[in-house]
Amino acid sequence: MPEYELQVTTGDMIDAGTFDYIYATLFGTKGESERTMLDNRGRDFAAGMTRTYTVKPKVSLGKLLLVKLEKDPYLLLPENQWFCSNIVVKTPERDRILFPCNRWVSRGELVELRGGRAMKVFEEEHPLLIDHRKLEVMLRKHLYKWGVYAAGLPHMNNFKDPSELPDELRFSWSKTLELAYVKVSSDFKLNCKELTDSTEKWESIKAIKEIFSYNKTPIAEYVSEHWSEDDFFGFQFLNATNPNVIQRCSELPSNFPVTEEMVKPFLQPGSSLQREMEKGNIFLCDYKRMDGLPTRVYDGQPLHLTAGLCLLYMNPENKLMPIAIQLHQQPSKQNPIFLPSDPENDWLLAKMFLKNADVIEYETVYHLMNTHFLAEAFALATLRSFPMIHPLYKLLIPHFRFTLQINTTGIPQLLGPDGVLIQSSLGKEGLTELMGKALSEMTYSSLCLPEDIATRGLESIPNFYYRDDGVKLWGIINSFVRAIVEHYYPSDTEVRKDSELQTWIKEIYTHCFLENKNSGIPTSFQTVEEVIKFITMVIFRVSGQHAAVNNGQYEYNAWTPNSPLLMRKPPPTTKGKSSMKTILETLPNVGDTVKFMSLGLLLTSPYTDVVPLGTYPVERFDEPAPKKMIKDFQANLTYLSEVIAKRNSKLVVPYNYLDPAQMENSIAI
Repeated sequence: MPEYELQVTTGDMIDAGTFDYIYATLFGTKGESERTMLDNRGRDFAAGMTRTYTVKPKVSLGKLLLVKLEKDPYLLLPENQWFCSNIVVKTPERDRILFPCNRWVSRGELVELRGGRAMKVFEEEHPLLIDHRKLEVMLRKHLYKWGVYAAGLPHMNNFKDPSELPDELRFSWSKTLELAYVKVSSDFKLNCKELTDSTEKWESIKAIKEIFSYNKTPIAEYVSEHWSEDDFFGFQFLNATNPNVIQRCSELPSNFPVTEEMVKPFLQPGSSLQREMEKGNIFLCDYKRMDGLPTRVYDGQPLHLTAGLCLLYMNPENKLMPIAIQLHQQPSKQNPIFLPSDPENDWLLAKMFLKNADVIEYETVYHLMNTHFLAEAFALATLRSFPMIHPLYKLLIPHFRFTLQINTTGIPQLLGPDGVLIQSSLGKEGLTELMGKALSEMTYSSLCLPEDIATRGLESIPNFYYRDDGVKLWGIINSFVRAIVEHYYPSDTEVRKDSELQTWIKEIYTHCFLENKNSGIPTSFQTVEEVIKFITMVIFRVSGQHAAVNNGQYEYNAWTPNSPLLMRKPPPTTKGKSSMKTILETLPNVGDTVKFMSLGLLLTSPYTDVVPLGTYPVERFDEPAPKKMIKDFQANLTYLSEVIAKRNSKLVVPYNYLDPAQMENSIAI
């Protein structure tokens, strides 16, 4: 009588185990086994445990195809779900076959697991597996449905509350508890009970520091000391939370009439603006996307948002210095060009209004939409298009861990009636319009870091650590993706034959980019190279790019004068009339400041339930080749981490946000 040895692993999370009866049935090319209860002496299915069981069919099953699991109640005990990580089957022929599960199993539920090497749809031959594959995808499409959050934005999941998500997609208990703890502790640290509802204006910068000092970090403290300095103002466009706007300027925009006489005092002696542009030393930040957006009503009056322009100069000391700021798109006498030689408070206020536009666009477009919204669309398309046995499902799904829950939980907290972003200068209508405008202008090239850097002319600007680390990380991810994809798709023909792959990219084009032909997003894949590039973009965006725009939120943006989400007073229209009193009256009040600081603390605090980039605690691939590719990927990431650490040890302000050791595999916060 043949014997099949089953090594059954229960997840190691809280409450993963069960006292219920677990049954297994094996299906092969020559028949199926009897329904067999998995039972040994002692506790069978405790959290983190692997136990071995034997199934003895009467005859050989041939090539093993499926393992079916069932869960029945034990005595009168209440239901307790069981998290099955995987089952490894050793056959009489001495084959070792991995059957990944990685899901919660309930009573009365039938769970059928596929094992063996990853398979593309056109490779299936056995009728049982063909039917199983079709049924799995059909059930996924029924479970994961597209919903519309707002017209003009990427489509999202159709779940109304995190409790509706399948259990395996929800936060772990430790993640849930730690988030709650950080929220409570941040409120305590910032004295939120006393200050959150305060409508008082700040009496001094020193008073803000007293609140800020409750939760210091070295970089955050540096920001609070140097925020008003011009060289640090310029530095942040390269290496803070929003390195996405700055571009090289070879010709001034027609609506930004900066003259040689205005900026000559701030350039190298004997040089000129035209000469410095020709040398590639002049840069521009243009917030034209913000022009004309409706602002929020505050104390009965609409708030003020400036769609400004800022000209910057990379001086001989390799410091990026602002040399001219215009706060509105259309030049006029009431829209002067502010210069570093203007009265100190005029110049400082101009920089603050520009940073107000910068932080709103950053949080709304470059963080929320360009990482969270896109990641959700990528995740839903993956869940709907691929069965678990597909090689690209195995590759991609670890990079969407917790993404649906963080969005389902977090977006209402940001954009709901009492959301933190709703408290900014724009409000719900303006924020939604801004994101819709940004999506309509989005291009595939802008999502691919090396191309984006080249398009913006930033290949050689010095001290640009986001570029330096990001391009290296992109290359490492690309090499890993290339190895996996070329292993499973040895020719372009196989790409074109994979109907599930074609469905995947079509869903992304339709539901994420809303069928915008001008975006350059592919509607189908014709070549292996196209698949490699797109998947590289996806993995980089949900790991590296999210880390770059998320992980510095407290350090750079919690100090409100550096990144004010709202400005209560209108921008200056003439020079020489601003004072420190004007600045304090323009900044957010005490309550709003504390809310913004608390958000930054919540989103960047360390959590224990973290899966770093390149770490795959769940085994999904069963073949030696992809396992070796994962190890090579991890080694390359470790080397990059060491290079970044060595570089940072010599910097006054280190750049850690693209250190692989400090970023997650997915958008989980």
